[in-house]
Amino acid sequence: MHNYRPAPVLEALGVCSEDEQLYRALLARPESTTTDLANDTGWPATRIARHLRSLLSLGLASRMPGRPARYFPAVPEAAVELLALRKQAAIVEARVGASVLTAEFRARHDAFTVIRGAEAVAQRFYQAQQCAQDEVLVLDRPPYVVVPVEARRAHGITYRTIFDMDSLSSPTDLLAARSTGCRMLRDVPLKMLVVDRRMALLPTSHDVIVELGPSSLLDGLLRLFDLLWHQGSPLSPTPSDGPLSFEDQQLLSLAAAGLTDQAIARRLGVAQRTVERRMQRILRALDATTRFQAGLRAGQRGLLV
Repeated sequence: MHNYRPAPVLEALGVCSEDEQLYRALLARPESTTTDLANDTGWPATRIARHLRSLLSLGLASRMPGRPARYFPAVPEAAVELLALRKQAAIVEARVGASVLTAEFRARHDAFTVIRGAEAVAQRFYQAQQCAQDEVLVLDRPPYVVVPVEARRAHGITYRTIFDMDSLSSPTDLLAARSTGCRMLRDVPLKMLVVDRRMALLPTSHDVIVELGPSSLLDGLLRLFDLLWHQGSPLSPTPSDGPLSFEDQQLLSLAAAGLTDQAIARRLGVAQRTVERRMQRILRALDATTRFQAGLRAGQRGLLV
């Protein structure tokens, strides 16, 4: 008796390991009879018959006319494509079913759900971002007791994050935030994560979040985010050929957000005197007499976006 147990590769498409073993046996010997397959696999005839029926239903094998019955394997590439299409159709059907269930749930309950427990909260934040299809909006502020709002990023999803100034307390924090193309604002009012503008998660304590579905309240929170986004200062000014270098634009953006020279120096990891010297150079470059005037002129010339 032969041990025919190669590593399975079709399980992700709903093919059990024994079905795949028999399919591989057919690939090795096309036009096999049940007797041939029993000899090749060492399986009893009843087991062969059971898995042949499964292969026929999956489209991985076909029965040839004549006696004794012979079986021919489907070409792997075509067979896998068919299985993948069936899997995709099942996923679409499941999503449609989930939307129906969600509608039924919302009809019986309020527009929001309360989730309690640190582990459940962390898991829900992770799931929400993994299910995102287009966009994730984040309002980020301390304290971080359980998990930062933006602890994980789903691949290929656009993130827009507004950081509270207190979230960026070191040059390392500022560098990480700047790489994501986010904005900064003084006194972000709440922590929030919105997925595809159809669902929001709002922490109310260290181990409690409110999940909010489509509603007038969610619409109001989306408007709030858009307003705060326009008020926030970009952390990654666009380099230009104008009078300001990239470093100058970055410094002016922090100043426009309301940071003092001391706070700017701390975030950039430079001396306060360096900040003051660079600010004087910026004022001269923009022909401005005050920082406020410099910020207005830089904004008008597109040097802060």
